[in-house]
Formats: sequence, C-alpha cells, structure tokens
Amino acid sequence: MGIMLIETELTPNPATLKFLPGRTVMDSGTRDFATPEEAEASPLADALFRLGDVTGVFFGRDFISVTAAPGVDWPNLKPDVLGILLDHFSADMPLFRQGSAGFSVPPPESDFADDPEDADIVAQIKELIETRVRPAVANDGGDIVYRGFDKGKVYLQMQGACAGCPSSSATLKNGIEQLLKHYVPEVTEVRAV
Repeated sequence: MGIMLIETELTPNPATLKFLPGRTVMDSGTRDFATPEEAEASPLADALFRLGDVTGVFFGRDFISVTAAPGVDWPNLKPDVLGILLDHFSADMPLFRQGSAGFSVPPPESDFADDPEDADIVAQIKELIETRVRPAVANDGGDIVYRGFDKGKVYLQMQGACAGCPSSSATLKNGIEQLLKHYVPEVTEVRAV
C-alpha cells in the first residue's frame, strides 16, 4: 500500500475546500449532502458531518468538497477532514451504505413543467449546461442542475461549492445567462432555485 496523498484546492467559496484523493470518487453523477440526515446515506459524508464544523459535503467525479460552518477556521479543521478521507480511501470503504441509493438522486424532474412546445429549446439549454456550464463549475468543486424552463426563464440549482458561494450568483447571472442567451435567443433570464 503506497502512501496516499490527498491534494487540497481552494474554491471560489472561502468556506469550501476541495479534496482530491487521486482516484475516482463517483463513477457517475454527483451527490450533494446539505444536512446530517442526508449524509446518513454515506459513511464518509456522515463522518465528515460528525466533526461538528461541517455544513456541506459534495461528491464529484474525482473530488470531495467540504463546506465549513461560518466562523470555522480551516487550518484547524483540515487535518480532521484529511484524516477521515485517508481512513476511508486507504481502507477502500464503500461510499454509500448498503441499500441506500449510491448514485445521485435526480431532483424531481422539474418544479416547473416544461411546455412540450419548448422541447427543442429545453434540449438546447440542457446540452449547453452539460457541455459548457457543468465542466466549468466542476473545476470549482460544484455542480449545476437544470430544473426547468418557463416563459423565457431558465431555472437552475447550484450544488456543492457553488451553492453558498459569493460569486455563484454573479457566475449564474453573468456567465451562464449570457451564454444561454447567446445560443438560445428564447432565454430571457436565468434564476437559481
């Protein structure tokens, strides 16, 4: 067993650090844990929440983002988080408890019923989010999920580091809104849900 090294990266959200174990975390999809109850599905997320200073855990393809509670000092918390991650990955423990859904649970298809007449527009929007938006936010330790399109408005859900990040609303408004408007003239605005 070689010495395992977990790299740490900063994210645009000062409360969130991104940990890279140097191996695949989620084979497909992502998983966001915003409460200790949600974290019970995963021994790893559960252990992180039990530190008491963690308010969010996000699993990406090759990283784990951990969000600290307000006022928590990362230099003090980081060794504890690293310890938990090292124990988990060096023992090759399963990411999810037996019997719990070990894949990202898609949010209810959409809170906003897409109009069948908008099917082409929606397909274009989803394609852009998949190819242009999600790879960019994954670098920052988060994810964006399409939630609906209604009368020109696109509804998106921010997860992981993107969720509480000071720059997320700016990212959403400027970057994503401009991109979608540029390619899909029917889009008038982008909103976070």
